[in-house]
Amino acid sequence: MLWTALLWLGLAGPAAAQGGVIRVGGDLNYPPYEFINEQGEPDGYNTELTLAIAEVMGMQVEIELGHWQQMRRRLLDGELDVLQGAVFSPERARWFAFSPPHALINHSLFARKGEAANVSLADLAGREVIVQRDSIMHEQLSRLAPDALAVPVDTHSDALRLLASGRHDFALVANLPGLYLGRELELSNLAPVGHPFPPHRYGYMVTKGNEALLARFSEGLAILKNTGRQQALYDKWLGPLESPGLPWKKIGLAAALVSLLLLLGLAAIMIWNRTLRREVDRRSRELERQQQQLLQADKMASLGILVSGVAHEINNPSGLLLLNLPVLKEAYQDAEEILEAHYHSHGDFYLGGLPYSRMRDEIPAMLDDMLTSADRIRRIVDDLRDFARQGPGELNETVDLNAVVATAIRLVDTSIRKASHHFEVSYGEGLPPFRGNGQRIEQVVINLIVNACQALTGPEQGIRVSTRYLAGSRELCLEVRDQGRGIAPEHLSRLRDPFFTTKREQGGIGLGLAVSSGIVQEHGGRLEYDSTPGQGTTATLTLPALKGNQSDHQ
Repeated sequence: MLWTALLWLGLAGPAAAQGGVIRVGGDLNYPPYEFINEQGEPDGYNTELTLAIAEVMGMQVEIELGHWQQMRRRLLDGELDVLQGAVFSPERARWFAFSPPHALINHSLFARKGEAANVSLADLAGREVIVQRDSIMHEQLSRLAPDALAVPVDTHSDALRLLASGRHDFALVANLPGLYLGRELELSNLAPVGHPFPPHRYGYMVTKGNEALLARFSEGLAILKNTGRQQALYDKWLGPLESPGLPWKKIGLAAALVSLLLLLGLAAIMIWNRTLRREVDRRSRELERQQQQLLQADKMASLGILVSGVAHEINNPSGLLLLNLPVLKEAYQDAEEILEAHYHSHGDFYLGGLPYSRMRDEIPAMLDDMLTSADRIRRIVDDLRDFARQGPGELNETVDLNAVVATAIRLVDTSIRKASHHFEVSYGEGLPPFRGNGQRIEQVVINLIVNACQALTGPEQGIRVSTRYLAGSRELCLEVRDQGRGIAPEHLSRLRDPFFTTKREQGGIGLGLAVSSGIVQEHGGRLEYDSTPGQGTTATLTLPALKGNQSDHQ
């Protein structure tokens, strides 16, 4: 009687969201996203992602997979709380609410080999197209190609089998499940012949009014993205499918063995040849050449250590930004006019938990910040290439130190807010510019601020950043002062040494300050440290200002 009353009041969904078992539904035959495995259990990318979200959010979930149209109906009837894989569309948004996407779904037209190529929506008029019943492609086909003859079936497998048997003209299915099922079912007579629709956003879906539960899934998804766990699941399930054919692994092993034998033979020949040619008049040049090789090998070894230390940090945010930024930016631009119209017609409303009147200014700034971060990733890779090339970057920009500091603070704002409740910044007025590379100096400033944040033992300790012009020496000065634990005197002189770090247990590799010192020296400046253990550290960066009176640059 109590459960019946809750359903009648429309409170069953929120009750589940507040601590009971959350009922999660999905498609039983949509590999590799979600499917029933050989043991009869739910499996796939969506299923593992849901279990990971439940783990980090402390939720209890019960996953049930069935035919898509039945799962969607059960969600509307309140028998399920959330669907773990659904494509967003404006039509669905009238009845459902959606989380941020955890994947992008591409859909393809499949045909029997040799019967069609490069098929567009216009080519579907009067043709029989097999499509999963009540799926997003069924909706899109009815709306965008009304002259096509839709043939609804229950699953992607049914669609591909029907097409492979010689019936109907096309099958409109999700690209990755289509390739996956085609391989598993050995349907070798089918091939994709067209991509009539752009990628669709794919994420969690709840009924209207159950946004509180959706917010918990969205928060858990964000945690998994930031920790790299979601990317690991994505790579595991949605990586490129292996093509059947030659046993490439065995061929690779054989090739490696042959290569090793050839290398050993080549090494023996080189040693023998070098022994024969070791005359007195060439010994000095040979030793010089070997010395240069050793220097370059040592440098490449350092580069290898650097790459191994930061490759994971580079790949995860790079892949995430490159996957989501274009979609987010395009989606917001497409929705901006609609949101503005709704705002003017109905007044302020909540978007992402904040009033739209605030979010419409915040979202473009957030997108710009992410684009700036993506650009920094590319520049880091360029720095690695410069390091291996033994060549400094171009130092031909006219740079405003205050602007560089402001950008750096904006990029590490989250780290600052987590580390300290007392952060102060003071910009000197009318500073002259300096000649150099703004991005490289920005990298130095970020390193200094992040180090200051990591030096604090509690949020009540403060950080102060200030800039000023030293007229006597015609230099620009930046100070980053923290009230943290300080640096022991015996460690101060080693801060610029590559791979020296006091934070090895926290994952530090000791390259931040070493790289920063090299950058500052390239600009003709100095990077100095003054510290008292238990009281804090002051890092002082000085750079030569461009010649001329200070007023000339105002």
